[in-house]
Amino acid sequence: MPSPEIRPATEADLTLITEIYDHAVRHGTATFELVPPDLAEMTRRFGALMDGGFPYLVAEIDGRVIGYAYAGPYRPRPAYRFTVENSVYLQPAIHRRGIGLQLLRRLIAESTRRGYRQMIAVIGDSANAGSIGVHTRCGFQMIGTHPNVGLKFGRWLDTVMMQLALGDGGATVPADELRR
Repeated sequence: MPSPEIRPATEADLTLITEIYDHAVRHGTATFELVPPDLAEMTRRFGALMDGGFPYLVAEIDGRVIGYAYAGPYRPRPAYRFTVENSVYLQPAIHRRGIGLQLLRRLIAESTRRGYRQMIAVIGDSANAGSIGVHTRCGFQMIGTHPNVGLKFGRWLDTVMMQLALGDGGATVPADELRR
């Protein structure tokens, strides 16, 4: 398989992004959504991330989007403004080929470049060894598990929390903050 091109996502990519996410919602436990959002909702979400200045990437092979990754706000309160939560989704046929790892590495680099200091992974399902492994390979540390917090497909699911310091992490306060 050729190496994917990883580039910033555009609105033109949203039809395929919506298809990838639809499958993840309907068949997987990485997301705790139960009803797949339609293209209009995915477009609204994409716009909110773009307006917020967050990175949103796609991986494509032969001009077709096969996966995507983005960073978004970890929580809405202003004290969390230097912390992002990541999401990575792939077409099912693409799993276990290193593309999720490539997307996550690029997302980490882009988030660091934009001045974020912490990245949080909220991994749906503690049995999701692939996602846990990819995050571990990127340097994320396990920070905890919330047992039995989601109910999907008739079973209780955990969320696994992992964290990665970006740039200086918590060792320094961003220069702009010191001027306030």
